[in-house]
Amino acid sequence: MMDSEIAVIGGGLVGMSVALGLQRLGRRVTVFDEGDRAFRASRGNFGLVWVQGKGLKMPNYARWTRLSASLWADFADELGDEAGIDVQLRQPGGLDIYLTEQEAEANIRLLESIRADLGGDYPFEYLGNNVLRKRVPEIGPKVAGATYSPEDGHVNPLYLLRALYAAFQRTGGCIENGCRVARIEPLSAGFRIETDKETRAEKVVLCSGLGNAALAPMVGLKAPVEPLRGQVLICERVRPFLKYPSVQIRQVGEGAVQIGDSKENVGFNDDSTPQVISKIAHRAVQIYPLLASLRMVRSWGSLRVMSPDGNPIYDKSSSCPGASLVTCHSGVTLAAVHNKVLAPWIAGDAEPDYVESFSAKRFELRQVA
Repeated sequence: MMDSEIAVIGGGLVGMSVALGLQRLGRRVTVFDEGDRAFRASRGNFGLVWVQGKGLKMPNYARWTRLSASLWADFADELGDEAGIDVQLRQPGGLDIYLTEQEAEANIRLLESIRADLGGDYPFEYLGNNVLRKRVPEIGPKVAGATYSPEDGHVNPLYLLRALYAAFQRTGGCIENGCRVARIEPLSAGFRIETDKETRAEKVVLCSGLGNAALAPMVGLKAPVEPLRGQVLICERVRPFLKYPSVQIRQVGEGAVQIGDSKENVGFNDDSTPQVISKIAHRAVQIYPLLASLRMVRSWGSLRVMSPDGNPIYDKSSSCPGASLVTCHSGVTLAAVHNKVLAPWIAGDAEPDYVESFSAKRFELRQVA
């Protein structure tokens, strides 16, 4: 007898988006979540639904990201209906802000390269300081300009995670909290999952972020992921002044200002440091001088889940049928497509467009080449 039809390993944004999608399809799903002992990227991220800049050298990632952004409004409405929680989705477009002309020119070339790979269908525009100031009067005089994409937006990631849990449980899903999966053993039919007890499931989906690196080989898969630390600074609540989120700064629904965009290869260390916090605060004040008078409320570090090329990894095991892998560093942006498109594929539907591009086999092919 199987304890569950599908076991989802990992209760973060990726795992819960997939689990809710499977549960909505009528599957009997159990989520295994390690709890706060794990590195919780879902509770430390920036909350962006972001298209701009995604897909360099992999056009299908740009297409996949844009598909998710287009599905987000319906996804948020459904979560509101099922969970009674407003995840504070706003999609007014987003800004990537540059302090120098050289920085702007380099990023414009990047976006133009993605646009060319997509046959011209990739909306963005460059706004110089004068034009930008008309849209955002608080912008600083040292800002060279910004690129604007109409498809970008943001949500409250904590409300999103809470809504996913509530909707999943209300649709009959089961959550095993505070249990670390030590081993997954393929059986002649299904899988045995070892935590502090044994559970059997017909299928298993690996969504445990950095934990996938160790679990994937147990079911004939590969997850070459490594941590990349980002640090975030939160300032006190102020009057609403930021209509457009950016990769550097956004204002949350309650009025607090969130500042970030650091990247550090420091292994499994999620501390925050004065040096980096000082650097991102200095840049933020150059972008929006009014931030200089605000008090810092808190800061934290969090670990992104990064593949060798920064793009998602989606796979089904050929040696252990019924095992799947889902890993990415854009759990917020891709939540809608994971829920609405990827979950049906995991359940047995035909492979969606673009998914084949994200197999870990691409890394083997590059090594051979």
